[in-house]
Amino acid sequence: MSALTRPVIQVRAMRAEDLDTVSAMENASYDFPWSLGIFRDCLKTGHPCWLLCMDEVIAGYGILSMGAGEAHVLNICIGTQWRGRGLGRHLLGRLVDIARWNGAERVFLEVRPSNPLAKALYESVGFCEIGRRPRYYPAHEGREEAIVMVLESAAGNLEQ
Repeated sequence: MSALTRPVIQVRAMRAEDLDTVSAMENASYDFPWSLGIFRDCLKTGHPCWLLCMDEVIAGYGILSMGAGEAHVLNICIGTQWRGRGLGRHLLGRLVDIARWNGAERVFLEVRPSNPLAKALYESVGFCEIGRRPRYYPAHEGREEAIVMVLESAAGNLEQ
């Protein structure tokens, strides 16, 4: 790609053949990653599982659960080499769009207090803290609480 060519950003459905790459990205990104089996189960059960690709290379992924007019972001990740380019915001925007298209009026997610960059991204697009889940996440020193956030009416500031 030349300096004048913009990369092609594509969001597409995750497929079984993508799972090894997704699992490797998860393992490189988190101290307590999801297993390959969890990703496989998400695909099998029909959760909306999406990839963000840059010039056809997987740069990130997101997984939703849907039901009763609500969506829940179960997992969202941008690979370490792709961070700092606004791709997390882009992928989150597409996940919210997918939630809207499927009738969600609100989108929920959890975030670790020890992940201030993710929390700041979510707040910048309109997610608000609505509570805490004690001892939710595994941590090196026991367990860490989760900040529960919601985006009401699945409408936010995703393109800014």
